[in-house]
Amino acid sequence: MNLESLSRAANEARGLAIDAVHQCSSGHLGLPLGCAEIGAALFGHALRVNPEQPKWLNRDRFVLSAGHGSMFLYSWLHLAGYDLSIEEVAKFRVLHSKTPGHPESFETPGVEATTGPLGQGIANGVGYAVSSKMMAARFNTSEHPIFDQHIVVLAGDGCMQEGVAQEASAFAGHAQLDNLILIYDSNDVTLDALAEASQIEDTAQRYRAFEWDVQTVDGHDIPAFLAAFERAKTATGKPQLIIAKTVIGKGIPEVAGTSKGHGEGGAKFADAARKALGLPEEHFFVSCDTRSYFAELKKARIAEYEAWSALYKAWSAANPDKAALIESGVKQEIPADLLARIPVFPADAKLATRKAGSDVLQPIAEALPLAVSGSADLYGSTLNYINSSKDWSPKNYGGRNIRYGIREHAMGGIMNGIAFDGIFRASGATFMVFADYLRPSIRVAALSGLPVAYIFTHDSVGVGEDGPTHQPVETVSGLRVIPNLDVIRPADPEETAAAFAAAMQRTNGPTVLSLTRQVVPNLSFAPVETRREGTLKGAYILVKETAPLETILLAAGSEVQHAVAAAKELGEGVRVVSMPSMERFERQSAEYREEILPIGCRRRVAIEAGVSDLWYRWVGLDGKVLGIDRFGISAPGDQVMGILGMTAANVVAAVRGLA
Repeated sequence: MNLESLSRAANEARGLAIDAVHQCSSGHLGLPLGCAEIGAALFGHALRVNPEQPKWLNRDRFVLSAGHGSMFLYSWLHLAGYDLSIEEVAKFRVLHSKTPGHPESFETPGVEATTGPLGQGIANGVGYAVSSKMMAARFNTSEHPIFDQHIVVLAGDGCMQEGVAQEASAFAGHAQLDNLILIYDSNDVTLDALAEASQIEDTAQRYRAFEWDVQTVDGHDIPAFLAAFERAKTATGKPQLIIAKTVIGKGIPEVAGTSKGHGEGGAKFADAARKALGLPEEHFFVSCDTRSYFAELKKARIAEYEAWSALYKAWSAANPDKAALIESGVKQEIPADLLARIPVFPADAKLATRKAGSDVLQPIAEALPLAVSGSADLYGSTLNYINSSKDWSPKNYGGRNIRYGIREHAMGGIMNGIAFDGIFRASGATFMVFADYLRPSIRVAALSGLPVAYIFTHDSVGVGEDGPTHQPVETVSGLRVIPNLDVIRPADPEETAAAFAAAMQRTNGPTVLSLTRQVVPNLSFAPVETRREGTLKGAYILVKETAPLETILLAAGSEVQHAVAAAKELGEGVRVVSMPSMERFERQSAEYREEILPIGCRRRVAIEAGVSDLWYRWVGLDGKVLGIDRFGISAPGDQVMGILGMTAANVVAAVRGLA
């Protein structure tokens, strides 16, 4: 460690942040300035990374949970030698730059997670730590311990106040994730005011209660911080919290230590601040000494990477099957015949799609050894336990069933972290009505293109006696409006098989599987191939008209059976279209969409046990939607369905009422 070089780099990183925020008149200076010494200690010494190989499997992962401080991360990635030029740093928050307002994993080399919604990065870090523990348990051998990385998260007061962070931290303590180091930038300031205006708790005591080790240091004292960090890296049995006391906006005396230092308020003092920091008039300045220091450090890091690569090569030679498995995970390879590996259900099967999902999950888990399945204390109801494996726990980090506890929000963020790491395929389950607990995580997964699967059961008013608090009339449609999120609501066991396969085969975004608690019939009058392949396409003709087409009935999930029954009564000119996934159907060719829903047939009725609005896209102004545009009722599920109009008779009446 060269303290002089690190201190110089810290001030120059401050200068980069000041210049970038000043140039675009937008951004957050508080964290980049207040945590500059922490950045110098990490990126200038302590982190095991290789900027030339930002996805090195055994790298330390650094997650900036306080994503508003993105210029902190961009400055240090640039100085450390990642593929992030000074020109890109100078284009902070400019259209099409690699330095967007908040870090995005798909935009910038070295950014491990898309962060911005506060607290999410802490949950992502926990997910990374889970993935790391699984990697070590599944692949390390006594001769070749190829995985021993640490997960480092930098968070501020805003992150620490959010509920998702506390859920994730409690989970991490219970799981004994001693490979996780959380750095709390404790500057006693939030955006609006001093932190005392909104918080009084003893964070150290809270985390000790979570079963974490806790250290408190001066965040501007580089040797003290590094000593704490090294202790954290060598600790065992508990996750590690370093409370780093800092001055927000340090380097701009006019705003330092105040809420004004959080945002761009200090930018107007840029010239004076840069001069006080000993920086020249040149903007976006990095000294030759700093360039030289990081160039030498980069050589050392590359050498460490090459030594590890030799170890990995020896391990691969000794363990070719395991090496092939890791490679398949990195490449997100999914067997092309995955759907064919799922046995066909008996023609007379009558079961809830959650139970069908349980049956489907087992061959999928066999075909995908890197798939893991979690639940928010609901395995007995969501039925998504991988029977061939055991619980993931400190006693068995190789297990594939993760018990998240009653922590849906953390579950979503942790699954994102697992997906960001890119080795394991994460899925997790709860009741559909609780999807809103993890909606922010779902949104980030969709934004980041993460292949996460959400298994949401009890998906309609068919839940029955639990009443309107547990009957998700609006939830499925609320999820459908999230860009890049596939929602699949299968109607029978074979559609369920295809839905699970579709979720696993998708590599560029997440998928919601919407499953029933109540029993539904197997629609065995239609060929298995028709139902499976049609589900993959999002919609298909389930019942073909036997006379000139007059009417199209559309439905999804448990209401498809009512459309089928109605068609039998309405006559030969009626077509039934099962539409388990609007999003997948939208991606089909115009020719296929016209084949299924010919524009010339405007007599259309849709039925689904949920809010009706989204279905009008498919029935048009001349059609009718039978939905539930109110909250539910506490009564047995079949009674609720009948009272709220989810019947074949209502479909028949709606068709006969069309012009």
